[in-house]
Amino acid sequence: MSADLGKIRAKLKDGAILVKVILNHPMETGSRKDPATGELIPRHFIREVVCEHNGKPVLALDWGWGISANPFLSYVVKQGATGDTLTVRWTDNQQMTGVLETVVT
Repeated sequence: MSADLGKIRAKLKDGAILVKVILNHPMETGSRKDPATGELIPRHFIREVVCEHNGKPVLALDWGWGISANPFLSYVVKQGATGDTLTVRWTDNQQMTGVLETVVT
């Protein structure tokens, strides 16, 4: 997997933060075949996502192999301010991890 883990953006409006995230991940189901070899491509999917606001969890997700490749996630933090830090951490079924972070400007 590439070093480009995705993108995270946060927009402050009326005291709330709208967070939009794209996670770059193949999200393989385990049922597709490699066209060159005809062998099944092993499952490879994000299983856990934790979203944090200033270091405190605000959203936790348990995902499975049914989520599309390069999943998009959007959520709102009701009380936020300029300078707040938003972090998204994920772990997949092969124990690979990723972290995306942004500061509200």
